[in-house]
Amino acid sequence: MKIVLTAALLSFAATGAMAAGHCAAGKTLTDGTLTIATGNPAYYPWVLNDAPEAGEGFEAAVAYALAEEMGFASDQVTWVRTSFDEAIQPGAKNFDLNMQQYSITPERDKVVDFSAPYYTAPQAVMTTQPVVEGGAEPTLESLKGLKWGVVASTTALPVVMERIQPDQSPLVYDDNANITAAMQAGQIDAALFDLPTALFTAAVLMENGVVLGQFDPDAAENPDQFGMLMPEGSALKTCVDEALAAMTDSGKLAEIEAQWLQEATGVPLIK
Repeated sequence: MKIVLTAALLSFAATGAMAAGHCAAGKTLTDGTLTIATGNPAYYPWVLNDAPEAGEGFEAAVAYALAEEMGFASDQVTWVRTSFDEAIQPGAKNFDLNMQQYSITPERDKVVDFSAPYYTAPQAVMTTQPVVEGGAEPTLESLKGLKWGVVASTTALPVVMERIQPDQSPLVYDDNANITAAMQAGQIDAALFDLPTALFTAAVLMENGVVLGQFDPDAAENPDQFGMLMPEGSALKTCVDEALAAMTDSGKLAEIEAQWLQEATGVPLIK
């Protein structure tokens, strides 16, 4: 009995030593748990069925792969919900990481921390069938005459103003749902989304949605790259970046992207 007890104590001590040696040890909101935030609701293809705990959908799958790389078992991952806008405000957070397709920008980086990019998103033009039938083509020239809508807190506004340079000033909305409603009501002709979101919105959330074309992210001076959002000065950032680098080197990140985002192909480039 003494031998068995001693072996158990040694095993416990070894496990504790390993835990203490993990990069993330003592750096998370709750010790031994990685708390990850997503949207409320969270949409496909980023999260399937609004259930991130299932690990299905691109961001949900990346989250669990990252957790494993950082030394957390799947039952040591906890999910919380936040709005897009509240998470990018300065101040205390109720999460270690937030994944909601946050574009990494210098302005946001002043008040929060970002991981290294986990996805470079082509931006796509979503419109409606009547607009396409009216002569809109996937060219910059044809986009200038459209009535545009943009979400104020995203990177769409500068892209529309600087790259497309529309004839009319775009209308500004609070979120993607309002953009979609405005397009359905005929108030606007087009909007910019990341390509996977555009495909989903056009096919599922709209009656006559069309993805007209996409911009080549490699041609952009500052491509739209998504990073995991963390509180400013997060001690976890180095651990997260190291885990993402390992996932990139092993091909795991590309494998997850191929599984969940491969349908985002075949959309013509806008030239």
